[in-house]
Amino acid sequence: MNTPAHHSPDAPRDLVGIGIGPFNLSLAALADPLAGLDAVFYDQRPAFHWHPGLLIDGARVQVPFLADLVTLADPASPWTFLNHLRARERLFPFYFAERFHIERNEYDAYCRWVAGGLPSLRFHHQVDAVRWNPERDLFEVDYTQLDADGEAEALGRTHTRNVVLGVGTEPHVPDPLRPLVDAPGVPVVHAADYLGHRDALLAAGHVTVIGTGQSGAEVFLDLLRHRPAGRERLHWLGRTEAFAPMEYSRLGLEHFTPDYTRYFHGLAEPVRDRLVAAQWQLHKGIDADTTAAIHDELYRRTLDGGWPDATLTPGVQVRTAGRIATTRVELHLEHEQQRTRSRLTTDAVVLATGYRERPLGRVLAGLDPYMRRDSRERPRVDDRFRLVLDPSVTGSVYVQNAETHTHGVGAPDLGLAAWRSATILNDLTGQEPYPLPGRTAFTTFGLENGRPQIPSARHHRALTPLADGI
Repeated sequence: MNTPAHHSPDAPRDLVGIGIGPFNLSLAALADPLAGLDAVFYDQRPAFHWHPGLLIDGARVQVPFLADLVTLADPASPWTFLNHLRARERLFPFYFAERFHIERNEYDAYCRWVAGGLPSLRFHHQVDAVRWNPERDLFEVDYTQLDADGEAEALGRTHTRNVVLGVGTEPHVPDPLRPLVDAPGVPVVHAADYLGHRDALLAAGHVTVIGTGQSGAEVFLDLLRHRPAGRERLHWLGRTEAFAPMEYSRLGLEHFTPDYTRYFHGLAEPVRDRLVAAQWQLHKGIDADTTAAIHDELYRRTLDGGWPDATLTPGVQVRTAGRIATTRVELHLEHEQQRTRSRLTTDAVVLATGYRERPLGRVLAGLDPYMRRDSRERPRVDDRFRLVLDPSVTGSVYVQNAETHTHGVGAPDLGLAAWRSATILNDLTGQEPYPLPGRTAFTTFGLENGRPQIPSARHHRALTPLADGI
């Protein structure tokens, strides 16, 4: 572990990280052993926690344990998941458990173990602004230090040569459902906060889950398992045309490789936008184990000859929603294929309506004059995960999980965390502390410029593009 010397308050940092989620935690872990790299990471929360509202017993991470914070860039790192197990004397039990996909609770415990061992992390620090100081050729990062109650305690400023943004995503509530969120007396919660309201939801007479992705499936399954047979009183609704499975074929998973990320980045902006929308099933479907568990639980409840009081309906849009008196909610529904409409009265709602990239405008307002944007006013991001800034800015602002529009569906995927962190550190240091593979997929994703770097031991004949009309 790299333990840097005491940092002089006036000396600029090499890197300031904003946000400490899994992606910046990955970067901090890989930066830790790099001698001479002065990095610090800020987060306003009191400690690391990964989606605490969705750490449902039995829910598993959708990537293998090898997709931890560091392994796919440095298997010898002290911050691997396997080393976490070794430190906790759990390596042999894990070996015999034969688990390739670990539970979310276990992934969260692993990340908290890493966070507890890294000296570069600063929790209780809220970043307020980032500016470029052209006179010093440095970024200025203003922050507020918070006390144990989250109140402002002190103001501070750090100067740095580079910045990395890892502010993550935030829960998304569609416009028709927003009137419900602040409904007093009626439990209406986003799935992100599910466990904190679970007792109230289980006590409600009738519960509706809206959203047919993985989170919606996990919440529905948990409610189903804990409500009495024959009196489940559950509805599960969503806009997708089916309770669609996640694309999990081996060649399909190659969309989450560095090869595909590089290919996607080289496409024209309109093509990228079409692809992101069309590829939802690569990352927004439901994994097969969860759908099987739901079906098994429903089937088990038919053994006495009855059917469970549970309605599962895909292809349904919530047009409007409102309260009835103070204790119930009315949802106005439209079935998109039938073009029929109906109303549903319910006592509680779980909004499993997903997440959106957290807007960068508040933190980066001071950099706005320097930022280059695309035709839809989104920040441009280059192939090394840097915001494209005016050439007068000599430092770099890297982004993590804010580049789906430029790098594709792999941007929020945990499996690419270590590779992206290593890419950033290689670029930042101007060296190659983390050698990265030249080729990562069997698929070649294009013809022109489709030049996967193939290991020198074996060369494959290049494809020649066909001329038009032949």
